[in-house]
Amino acid sequence: MRSLVQGAAPGTPAPSERELVSQFGVARMTVRQALDALVVEGLLERMPGRGTFVARPRRERGQVTSFSEVVARRGQVAESTTVLARLEQAGPGVARALQTDPGAAVVHWKRIRRAGGETICIQDAYLTPETVPGLLDALPESLYQALDRHQLRPTWSEDAIRADLVSDEERTLLDLTGEDPSPVLRVARRALHDERVVEVSSSVYRTDRFTLHLQLGPAN
Repeated sequence: MRSLVQGAAPGTPAPSERELVSQFGVARMTVRQALDALVVEGLLERMPGRGTFVARPRRERGQVTSFSEVVARRGQVAESTTVLARLEQAGPGVARALQTDPGAAVVHWKRIRRAGGETICIQDAYLTPETVPGLLDALPESLYQALDRHQLRPTWSEDAIRADLVSDEERTLLDLTGEDPSPVLRVARRALHDERVVEVSSSVYRTDRFTLHLQLGPAN
């Protein structure tokens, strides 16, 4: 089955399960498991609502990915619940990261992010109002898609990752049970389009439901 997709142009639709069952004369479950393996391997990628396609080689993937895109590549559907979405005055840290003045108006969008119906993380995103005009009037399903529509898709990012213990408020939002301290993964991101900062975010991940994958290459 691998031979059917190797060498195909990225974005080419993968054969359907029905076609593969007919061609190889195997059970649909066998075909599904084989496709799942190719997704994990990186030869295929699933796009919810569209289908399964030949993926770009991993070494060519240089774009900054959003939560929705990471989840989609794992064959799941991303869901979100907005906790708050409003204009706020930028504190010193957010202002410095966004390269704006302390006290300047910034959009704060806080969401609970889910995959496959399970709570994965809490995400706080900050951006200046002019970055995506009207964002608060009609919240998009994906912030990065909204940035892309304004030709401001992040081209690179600075991510800081650290392990920590969950706070009481985070425990409730992450659907964690029990009273013992629970480990979480905190990811602070500063996303840029060329040299313009377009988003600053802070995410708190459940370590029992999320593994962070990094692709590293040789230094230039």
